[in-house]
Amino acid sequence: MSMMCGGLSKPVDADEKVQKLCDTVKPHAEKKTGKTYDVFTAKSYTTQVVCGTNYFVKVHVGGNECIHLRIYEKLQCHGGDIEMSDMQVSKSHQDPIVYF
Repeated sequence: MSMMCGGLSKPVDADEKVQKLCDTVKPHAEKKTGKTYDVFTAKSYTTQVVCGTNYFVKVHVGGNECIHLRIYEKLQCHGGDIEMSDMQVSKSHQDPIVYF
């Protein structure tokens, strides 16, 4: 996947690694929205290479509702920590993932 530093990659289908990232930050997303998500399935994502990687992930949370998560994974040399940087709610399956 070639991209310029700082630019967003093309969206691709979510894989097991991205689902694990989402599972890691799910409690933070639930706390921020005050909701409990029975469904929390990563559908697609884009990445942005910075000093680490930003993952912009579309997550299906039930019905026709999705949320978008920005998950930051630090480089391994900086500890490899994972944190939810931001989120957008009330998204549909059709909404494109954009930088936020």
